[in-house]
Amino acid sequence: MNPPTPGKFFGHPKGLQTLFFTEMWERMSYYGMRALLVLFMTTSLQTGGLEYTVATATAIYGLYTASVYFMGLPGGWIADRLIGGQKAVWYGGIIIMCGHIVLAIPTTYSFFVGLILVVLGTGLLKPNITALVGQLYEDGDARRDAGFSLYYMGINIGSLIGYTVTGYLQVNQGWHWAFGAAAVGMAIGLIQYQKTIGNLNGVASEPIQPLEPKQKKLAWNIIGAFVIALAATTVMVMNGSLTINPVALAEFTAYAIAILFLVYFGKVYFGGGLSGVEKKRMWALFLVCLASMCFWSGFEQAGSSLNLFGRDYTDRMLGDFEIPTTWFQNVNPFFIIVLSPFFAVLWINLGKKMLTPSYTLKSAIGLMIMGSGFVVMFFAAQAAASGLKVAPYFLVATYFLHTVGELTFSPAALAAVSRLAPKRFAGQMMGVFVLTYSMGNIVAGLFAGNFDPNNVEEMPNLYLQISVFIVGAGVLFAVANKWAARWENSEEDMKPDENGKSADKVTA
Repeated sequence: MNPPTPGKFFGHPKGLQTLFFTEMWERMSYYGMRALLVLFMTTSLQTGGLEYTVATATAIYGLYTASVYFMGLPGGWIADRLIGGQKAVWYGGIIIMCGHIVLAIPTTYSFFVGLILVVLGTGLLKPNITALVGQLYEDGDARRDAGFSLYYMGINIGSLIGYTVTGYLQVNQGWHWAFGAAAVGMAIGLIQYQKTIGNLNGVASEPIQPLEPKQKKLAWNIIGAFVIALAATTVMVMNGSLTINPVALAEFTAYAIAILFLVYFGKVYFGGGLSGVEKKRMWALFLVCLASMCFWSGFEQAGSSLNLFGRDYTDRMLGDFEIPTTWFQNVNPFFIIVLSPFFAVLWINLGKKMLTPSYTLKSAIGLMIMGSGFVVMFFAAQAAASGLKVAPYFLVATYFLHTVGELTFSPAALAAVSRLAPKRFAGQMMGVFVLTYSMGNIVAGLFAGNFDPNNVEEMPNLYLQISVFIVGAGVLFAVANKWAARWENSEEDMKPDENGKSADKVTA
């Protein structure tokens, strides 16, 4: 791997500038479009929507968001073995842009074709652009963590732009103008990427572990067969020869991903030749994975049930101006940008005082804080059930609590995978961890499907159920921390015993 091109971007390698703006525009397109999905699918045909039931729309939403994360697994493999990270980002971005262009065509069929293209493109682009950021730095470079923080800032700036632009266009020009804006955003990102790709100076320009010619041919044949099968299935659904129930498919997919997660996790645990200490750490990691599924099942209500609540039950008038529904989605990235420095300082200061919580305890705290946001929504839903339009600060308060929970939970969970996974399985376990995002997103869609706009009086109880589920899970993980903290801090005693074998020891 060649060193990155000399130069600075806020004190970092110049290549970070290329990736920062590429990801910023890709996230603008992704989040800007994602905020529209459930709203578009549940809007009446007369006003340009698809007029699906909430259960159908949220199940499709859950399948879509889950697929985006799931496809990152083959997307990363394709980059590592076939085309390299740079090409994966480029071709992935092109496919995403084509998907948004298709979404802008006002037909029902084009909507689903567009979603499929965005899923495939994001699976190629997203994992590999993140990997490219890490490859800009040499091992031991102290700027790496700060570089990822700056990169994460670009993600949130992009989402702010996306929510704002698409929300405005949807209200003032129509749904498909908003979908088209997402395509323009991705196009800007691609142009910027291609014009400044020299900043990367060959980093990940070729696959890291290329396949042998025969294996490569077989891999491309399998990929081609998958694309053909996917296209054939899509055509069959379009012409009515194959009927799919989105809710049933979402439930089946949730079980399938859960089984895949357990099988792969078990394969590493039982068949990976792990030491006693590594197995203890795997138990701690397993708890974090379960917490991740619970967390995202609640957090991802933002694009579904909370989005619908903002549209149907929130007073969005600000004088003579009606706030576009998607603009409430801006609260999360805004608070992330504002609060991230404070959380960074908090963890550093706690570390200096030797008060660093375990990964499991951080996960538990994050769950309980995020779950408390649904307590706010319980009271908001009570007001809505009485026939009142609810003040916007209920949603703002909910998103604030969700963001604080995210900033507590998400970095700790990612760090847990990095530290607790056996080193020789680090990449695979990160892929397994991503499956928890998929599971959480599907469960979120199924949760949201219980919100019946014709039975508003049931809404408070539904939000209360979600709160009890999330906060209750947090309490259970906090209790489990009694054991998990020991598992996380288990250490290998490298001194051999009298039989020449390494002994395990546990520290509190």
